[in-house]
Amino acid sequence: MKLWSILGNSQKLDGGAMFGNAPRAMWQQWIAPDELNRIPLACRALLASPLNGKTVLFETGIGAFFEPKLRERYGIQEDRHVLLDSLKQAGFSHEDIDVVVLSHLHFDHAGGLLSEWQEGVAPSLLFPKAAYLVSRACWERAKDPHPRDRASFIAELPGLLEASGRLEIVDGLHSHALGDTVRFHYSQGHTPGLMLAEILGPERIGNEAHGGLLFCADLIPGRPWVHVPITMGYDRCAEVLIDEKQELLTDLVARNVHLYFTHDPECALAQITRDAKGRFSTTHEVAELQARPLTA
Repeated sequence: MKLWSILGNSQKLDGGAMFGNAPRAMWQQWIAPDELNRIPLACRALLASPLNGKTVLFETGIGAFFEPKLRERYGIQEDRHVLLDSLKQAGFSHEDIDVVVLSHLHFDHAGGLLSEWQEGVAPSLLFPKAAYLVSRACWERAKDPHPRDRASFIAELPGLLEASGRLEIVDGLHSHALGDTVRFHYSQGHTPGLMLAEILGPERIGNEAHGGLLFCADLIPGRPWVHVPITMGYDRCAEVLIDEKQELLTDLVARNVHLYFTHDPECALAQITRDAKGRFSTTHEVAELQARPLTA
């Protein structure tokens, strides 16, 4: 199996919103804001092939489905579907993908499923052969969002996914499409049922897999959020998320599972470390993956 980091459309969002109650004096040392107080963010997908005999894409980024007015509002930097270009550079097309794993259905993680915006034309689903994997709680939230996060969802998307006949609702640790090659962890702090995919490493100690990779999604958007108290203003329950992050990182360090970041503009993959005071940080940071083996 080989891994590719696949960049989608990038964003600039308010730094204060991205760092919750952390003061600007602190977070601007990690990511410098522009004159509008916005910080640069990637929307990075992960391609794995072959995984359980399939070509698998973890998330699709924000895509290019927004009309120009909304593209400007959400700080989207490009007017083309960058994800499709990045797949092509890696030697693939969206038609080659067998499985798309969606951590949740917020537009900056699932918008890349849709075709580019064209005036007067309804969006359509890309990835015509793929099974679409979504957790049950995320699916229910997308169909009936809370007023606080309704704007984070794409109203047309649940209907399109259902009509495809290729939607798999995931309830447990594993999915039908990927079998025991991928284990799912669940988090409630950012959004109900956030589904974090762990590509299991080849080493087994007892019943535990070591040396794998976790797609962190919005539980840990990038390196600054590895520090447990740092959360986003977009998180539905910061205290729950902090507790979840503490427990998960403790487990991942013990099993040498690396972190894959979707929103970090400069880092795709990193190893986690923990110092004598119990603070987590990253090392062996990798900017991009190009046909990289899992154990490299």
